[in-house]
Amino acid sequence: MKEKRIIDAKRHYLLFALFSAVLPVSVAVNIIAGSIDISLPDLLRIISSHDVGTTSGFIVWNIRIPRAVATVMGGAYLAVAGLLLQVFFRNPIVGPFILGISSGATLTVSIVMLTTLSLGFTALAPFLTTLSALAGAYATMAVVLAIAAKVKNVITLLIVGLMMGYLCHAVTSVLVAFARQEKIKGFVLWQLGSFAGFKWSEIQILFFLGGLILIIVYGLSKPLNAFLLGEAYASTMGVNIRLFRFLIILCACALAGMVTAMAGPVAFIGLAVPHMTRLFFATSDNRILIPGVVFLGAIVTSLCDLIARLLFSPVELPVSAVTAMFGAPLVIGLLMKRRVSV
Repeated sequence: MKEKRIIDAKRHYLLFALFSAVLPVSVAVNIIAGSIDISLPDLLRIISSHDVGTTSGFIVWNIRIPRAVATVMGGAYLAVAGLLLQVFFRNPIVGPFILGISSGATLTVSIVMLTTLSLGFTALAPFLTTLSALAGAYATMAVVLAIAAKVKNVITLLIVGLMMGYLCHAVTSVLVAFARQEKIKGFVLWQLGSFAGFKWSEIQILFFLGGLILIIVYGLSKPLNAFLLGEAYASTMGVNIRLFRFLIILCACALAGMVTAMAGPVAFIGLAVPHMTRLFFATSDNRILIPGVVFLGAIVTSLCDLIARLLFSPVELPVSAVTAMFGAPLVIGLLMKRRVSV
């Protein structure tokens, strides 16, 4: 048993070292590659001198670095949200949008983009889509949290989240049916999901708010391990079940809602990356899985965004399409080789 723990520890250290090396490489390639290629020496010069005056400098600092950083953080946050909900519901097919977060954000964005409501908020016009998506995601989260405080059965909570998603989708469909064609096009493009166009102010929000939530989540790793063995066992280990359930849903919804608000719905990452991480690390210990999904979520999303930009350049593919096509066969193959319990 001791030898097995030593072997597992070496495996984990090796994987974390590998991920730590791959992640910055994927970020650098994301910044360098594009319709205008920038060499690595030019990139280093632009970053060291903080050059924003040249065309290459402007592209690097205002377009590619924000996008690359947003891709890394967005993938990490979605993967952590998916892990939390899979542990909470003890269900391997649960993703971060299962509680209606994406549908709530989509509903409020559709209200802004498909109606004349935005005309009354001209001062907020540049940020209105993001703010409306945040409002929709967190309003849905508030309803789910209120229900979670009263409902003890996680299956009931899961059904409530699904029903809320269907309800939001129904209202969105009605708005689409009555909207003008030119407005529908913009709304459909938002629904496809993209990390393009991120601003530094949005990066700061993602970094500080998301970083704080990740710290809270890692602090919950031991209660999460106890929760894997059932609520009764977790209670005997001193876990406040009501507070614990509230924190899990709050953190998962906050992470998923924040990314959806700024990038649109990005599919697959929250569902598949936790599976991939369990299979790579061969463990269910959340003290290992939480940092593992952070790294792997960031790497997978970064690579998928790169493929979305370059595969049919100058046409950019929806990142959700790439994540699904790239990840689904990979996860199926990994599951066929090795089964690891949730």
